[in-house]
Amino acid sequence: MLLITAIAVGFLHTLLGPDHYVPFIVIGRARRWGLGRVSLLTFLCGLGHVLSSVIIGVAGVAAGAALQRVEGIEATRGAVAGFALMFFGFAYMAWGVWHALRGKRHVHPHLHEDGTLHKHDHDHDHVPLLAHPPVHVHEHAVGAAAAEGDGPRTWRSLTPWILFLVFVLGPCEPLIPLFFASALMGAWGEVAFVVTGYGVATLATMQILVALSWLGLRKLSLGPIERWSHAAAGAVVGLAGVSMTFLGL
Repeated sequence: MLLITAIAVGFLHTLLGPDHYVPFIVIGRARRWGLGRVSLLTFLCGLGHVLSSVIIGVAGVAAGAALQRVEGIEATRGAVAGFALMFFGFAYMAWGVWHALRGKRHVHPHLHEDGTLHKHDHDHDHVPLLAHPPVHVHEHAVGAAAAEGDGPRTWRSLTPWILFLVFVLGPCEPLIPLFFASALMGAWGEVAFVVTGYGVATLATMQILVALSWLGLRKLSLGPIERWSHAAAGAVVGLAGVSMTFLGL
């Protein structure tokens, strides 16, 4: 019965907490990540999310700490994780705005009939009239509409690590009472079932929600506002942090 409860609690806790899946959906869409990469990051973050609470629960039982003490530690971790997710989201949004504004400029190399090559750039909103011969090549480098490779290397490399750290900080509050219910009686076999059931339910729910959203969004074209996708993704992640911190979701 406790196993079924753990599975149900893990499923509902994940489903009702947008911070468990929204960051992977919106950032994966903005960065054009494939399903394999998004799924792997989701799995690793979810695993760290569950195992961090299990480690704290084991340490609490070993130290003889009361359930209320461990729940207090988990509440503090939740507050830190919420603010971290909020800060990361809005910082990413600010970078996305800069990235979009930078991407408004085009670079146009022109190849003349005599073999001369020169370049000029212009804004999206104003295209000067040029009296060039018809033989020329246009290379457009529009920020957010381009592939992931045009962004600063720091954001490309740090984003998965930041998400992982935020999820490790984030507690599984409902797991702790279920954990203690068996651990304090020394029923460690039952504890293993509870942790496994809760963990599998949490990871499976995260994977299903992220995969379904990725499949639905992969062909979505935002047209001229595509370059703002990073800014929009950051705003959504920041709001997920707000909901986690102030609404308890």
